[in-house]
Amino acid sequence: MASPSRRLQTKPVITCFKSVLLIYTFIFWITGVVLLAVGIWGKVSLENYFSLLNEKATNVPFLLIGTGTVIILLGTFGCFATCQASAWMLKLYAMYLSVIFLVQVVSAMLGFVFRHEVKKSLKNNYETALKQYNSTEGDYRSHAVDKIQNTLHCCGITDYRDWTDTDYYSENGFPKSCCKLEDCSPERDAEKVNNEGCIKKVMTIVESKIGIVAGIAFGIACCQLFGIYQAYCLSRAITNNQYEIV
Repeated sequence: MASPSRRLQTKPVITCFKSVLLIYTFIFWITGVVLLAVGIWGKVSLENYFSLLNEKATNVPFLLIGTGTVIILLGTFGCFATCQASAWMLKLYAMYLSVIFLVQVVSAMLGFVFRHEVKKSLKNNYETALKQYNSTEGDYRSHAVDKIQNTLHCCGITDYRDWTDTDYYSENGFPKSCCKLEDCSPERDAEKVNNEGCIKKVMTIVESKIGIVAGIAFGIACCQLFGIYQAYCLSRAITNNQYEIV
């Protein structure tokens, strides 16, 4: 048992650690809310692009939503552990932060290593979507192509002539999503459709938005190192000095 004088000297240090960790945990909780919002935003704004990769890729935004939810719950647990000044709970909190940090680092590394594969997969699947395009059967890839061409005001992969090699063009001409003006019937009239292809525009948008997500994830990961250190220091101080809750 530590002497009363030593405990009295240590008490302000522990209180300082608690205050800093509470502030950090609140910020960490906010980052969970941000990640949750980014996941929802990605689901809304990038769904068409993800659907051109493969069916499983559409679940990527749900991964961010799930991660954000876990961080919110973990932040709540961290606040409780800090307020209770429980050494074992703080160690558990630091361990959870470490696991999330490692997952984020590995995910970022994999994303960086395989970024070119993602681009290649996107282009190949876009080509497949054009060849198998059918505007009447509600195919998710055909819907994604229409949505992209309408939104980005483009037509085809590199340019509008890519459509001339498709079965759909042989039967119907250009799809209405290629039109320069709304509600036109382009058929085979190249003057009525957008000339610029979609793939470059899609790549630019995906890279910029993925860059935003990666930047947010990197910032959160850096913050977690500070949280791990603070939780460990507070837990150790409580254990070594047998700190009593004020």
